[in-house]
Amino acid sequence: MTTSENRPALLSLAIIALTLATAIIHIVLAIPAGLLMFYANGLGYVALLGAIHLPLPTLDRYRRAARYALLAYTAVTVLGWVAFGARDTIGYIDKAIEVALIVLLLIEIKRNKKRSIG
Repeated sequence: MTTSENRPALLSLAIIALTLATAIIHIVLAIPAGLLMFYANGLGYVALLGAIHLPLPTLDRYRRAARYALLAYTAVTVLGWVAFGARDTIGYIDKAIEVALIVLLLIEIKRNKKRSIG
């Protein structure tokens, strides 16, 4: 396998890792305080990630929409933090993860468009 053939797999793995990282952060932060919104946010990340990457043929037609939904979901989470979030170390780390996730999702969306066109 050449390096260019490995890129989509590496991109997908990075997206999976970043999505799971932010999901875990939200769920762990929710545990001691019982923050329902943080539980929901973490579970939302996991659900969208599953819709994109679970190897189920029934999900194939929804993967593109799920990818856009994950992008939007992440952007809304960042905006929510800007408006209401705690300015602490874990908040900044999580937002860095989410911004990186947005960038990688945009790259993946662009690559998938090129593949479907050409």
